[in-house]
Amino acid sequence: MSFQKSRYIGSRGFYSHVLAVAVPIAIQNGITNFVGMLDNIMVGQVGTDQMSGVSIVNQLLFVYNLMIFGGLAGIGIFTAQFSGKGDEKGVRYTMRLKLVLALVLTAASAVLFALQGENLVRLWLTGDSGSVDAGATMAAARQYLLVMYAGLLPFALSQVYSGTLRECGETVVPMKAGIAAVFVNLIGNYILIYGKFGAPAFGVAGAAAATVLSRFVEAAIVIVWTHRHARAGARSGGRPEYEEGVAGGLKESAAGGENRASGETGGTQDASAGNRFAYADGLYRGFHIPADLVRRILPKAFPLLMNETMWSLGMTVLSQQYSTLGLDVVAAFNISNTISNVFNIAFIAMGDAISIILGQELGAGKMDTVQDDAARMRVFSVFLCVISGVLLFAVSGVFPRIYNTTAQVRAIAAGLIRISAVFMPVYAYENASYFTLRSGGKTFVTFLFDSCFVWAASIPAAYLFTHFTGWPILTVFLAVQCIDFIKCFIGFAMVRRGNWVHDLTQYAG
Repeated sequence: MSFQKSRYIGSRGFYSHVLAVAVPIAIQNGITNFVGMLDNIMVGQVGTDQMSGVSIVNQLLFVYNLMIFGGLAGIGIFTAQFSGKGDEKGVRYTMRLKLVLALVLTAASAVLFALQGENLVRLWLTGDSGSVDAGATMAAARQYLLVMYAGLLPFALSQVYSGTLRECGETVVPMKAGIAAVFVNLIGNYILIYGKFGAPAFGVAGAAAATVLSRFVEAAIVIVWTHRHARAGARSGGRPEYEEGVAGGLKESAAGGENRASGETGGTQDASAGNRFAYADGLYRGFHIPADLVRRILPKAFPLLMNETMWSLGMTVLSQQYSTLGLDVVAAFNISNTISNVFNIAFIAMGDAISIILGQELGAGKMDTVQDDAARMRVFSVFLCVISGVLLFAVSGVFPRIYNTTAQVRAIAAGLIRISAVFMPVYAYENASYFTLRSGGKTFVTFLFDSCFVWAASIPAAYLFTHFTGWPILTVFLAVQCIDFIKCFIGFAMVRRGNWVHDLTQYAG
């Protein structure tokens, strides 16, 4: 029994370390999602058609957001391990690669939305209209999407900088930037949606404008802070750069790794004693990225980019399949997803914490403890989501009443929320398994585990249930969620094998 306890339950110090990483991320996500909920409620007060139009556009933007997240996270696996070794030149190279990828994905997405945005929105307007006006929904979606174009680039830049800061152990600054951004968004919504303080009432266009403004604020904060601290560290004699490139840097950090293996902190202490943000000093100077490092990173990063793209597309296709049961379903899912996102912060923050902590442990050569730590964090994530699920279930009957919509939409939304609440621990285990596998660079495996499962199991099931059974939406949604139990068993088997335990940085340079 004591073995099992030590395997799955950590010490107080262990949980303090996990929470030190996870809590700032949870606070940022929590405030972001809470303000997003208020944003959604404000639009919902304008009308069901406007709420549905914004919801459909956000489904499309969700794919873009996850493309950025997946592409950067694939590179970020290397960033976290370089940080664990104290190799800031390696971190700088990975950050440059992130910037290139973010700009390419943003440009491609902007072109796609400009050429095909309205046609994509129409995919959600094929079902029975019910209480929703398809024409008014399209008009609202068109207004919202047009303004949101301007927010794509600042969103991408803030993700590059915030992600790199987190992977290097700085989670508080992105949290503060996120808090500032959501308050700008909230105040902007109040003024621009309803026309307060003498401003015109722009409705859904005002909601989009407030979101775009908040993204510029968030990007400005993390960019200015990072470069200011990088220059300050350089002036105060921070750690010098490695002139011989990544290979030489890894020789020095390898010595630090030997010290860590013998109980010392090695390169990590050097980095913190000098300047943890030295990687940003000279970030844009020459913009050199070693070709060999690119060749090492891309095979790991590309599957993760494809995974997040295909997974988000899969979620979007699922949403579209559900919408064939009626436009009331679109409005109900908007309400359900809004409140579920607020309660999802527990497993989302734990996923980020798992990725960061395990990545740094692998980079530091702590191969003997990383599997036990991974098991403890998976159990902790499920435990937190049992609590979240209970709380979400408790508010399921109250939250839909806030919206200015029909009784039918409210009833469907309440049922969807309850089903999501019951499955919260299942989502937590899937998410924790995904981030555990990803931390060691098993990105092709995570591609098969995550997005391929959605396309091979969840989407075909949703298509069959929506087109050939005559079941109502709540029965269909419940049946599709039950398929995730299979995914949990697959995740358990993959993680237990332990072949995800790899130090990726030893191969770079």
